[in-house]
Amino acid sequence: MPACHLEPKAKKAFVGAVGEELVRRHGKRKYYKPSDVGRAASSRGYPVDIYCWAYCIFSTPEDFQSIHEAAGETCDYAAMKTEVLADLAIGGLFDWIDIDLSWLEWPDIDLSSLFDWFDFS
Repeated sequence: MPACHLEPKAKKAFVGAVGEELVRRHGKRKYYKPSDVGRAASSRGYPVDIYCWAYCIFSTPEDFQSIHEAAGETCDYAAMKTEVLADLAIGGLFDWIDIDLSWLEWPDIDLSSLFDWFDFS
């Protein structure tokens, strides 16, 4: 299995756990610092080789790019975010979403099974 690979159900659990930890530690934000995303993933016991899935959801596109450039990696923010969102949605509901939106700006669809811990009010 290549680095960064996660099955769709595992991505859902990972993104949910990291998001919950970020909100618990830092409150609701459109985007989080990469160091905060990494600490949240680490505190939940996830290996560093899958953090990129959280970076593409919770960090800015610029931060995502900087992380990968510093590591000498070439990763496509748009492709990764699209893949995560497609894995999170049944039937490809995210095909038309602007991938540059923060996770808090996603359209009004039922994500309760992913973000049960998040108060949308």
